[in-house]
Amino acid sequence: MPLLFDMPFDQLQTYQGTNPKPDDFDQYWDSALAEMRALDDQLELIPADFTCSFADCFHLYFTGVGGARIHAKFVRPRQKATKHPAILIFHGYTGASPDWVELLAFPAQGFVVAAMDCRGQGGRSEDVGGHKGTTHSGQIIRGLDGPPENLLFRHIFLDTAQLARILMVMPEVDETRVGVTGGSQGGGLTLACAALEPRIRRAAPSFPFLCDYQRVWEMDQAKDAYEELKTYFRHHDPLHQREGEIFRKLGYIDVQHLAPRIRAEVLMGVGLMDTICPPSTQFAAYNKITSAKSLAVYPDFGHEWLPRLGDRVFQFMKPLSEG
Repeated sequence: MPLLFDMPFDQLQTYQGTNPKPDDFDQYWDSALAEMRALDDQLELIPADFTCSFADCFHLYFTGVGGARIHAKFVRPRQKATKHPAILIFHGYTGASPDWVELLAFPAQGFVVAAMDCRGQGGRSEDVGGHKGTTHSGQIIRGLDGPPENLLFRHIFLDTAQLARILMVMPEVDETRVGVTGGSQGGGLTLACAALEPRIRRAAPSFPFLCDYQRVWEMDQAKDAYEELKTYFRHHDPLHQREGEIFRKLGYIDVQHLAPRIRAEVLMGVGLMDTICPPSTQFAAYNKITSAKSLAVYPDFGHEWLPRLGDRVFQFMKPLSEG
């Protein structure tokens, strides 16, 4: 095994995180969920130009918190079934939902698929703005200078749960057979979605982002995907007089603190040489999951394609299609 980048593996297995959890964390998210559930989804399905012989493809739009229109690619199998299983797919930071052709393996197995575009990133979803303070260099810090209810990732986490709820009430979907998957930001959103919508049955995150921000900072890894943390301090708190306050507020959108809410069975992929989302930050979330869980550990891999993990995730989700 290469020279260790992070903690030894035995320490990773017991690490409980560094970033503080706000005292009112649970009330914060209970209130957020109540706000989300009160929304009028204003659901819209528009046929896509992309066509396939065994599935129908649509652009799905709904209205999320703050009035933003959120987009997802939606694929529905043509095969006859009273109720289909479903899977939600979330993409990496700043990106967009996968190409249609990349979504077809699950519909071929009988799954309804929804692949969401995150607000203000590379896809079709809106970021309607209205954030106090900086809007420069990244979405982790978006809303950090205002009340915690306006953190942008609060809204994105709620979008994932709202999309899951929308799928679960569709007449063609069996609400008891829904899974969720994604890598990096998509891995973090997979865990957030499973935490905020406890009916999710299976969750398969890979090297999840959005975990244990203070640990990232203390490791001097506020670069690449986490570079905006350093940018924020350099521009807005160069003497670090507000450091404790800032990390406490980021605790509201730290996936490790949501992880105990997860009821789904979890399969998580992690590369122990990951310098983008350090392994300890990922284990901070994994170690707080109390439901059935397992790891796919890649000692020699970083934040990259993990060989055969896609196949393993498919096999992990496949029982949902079998009733």
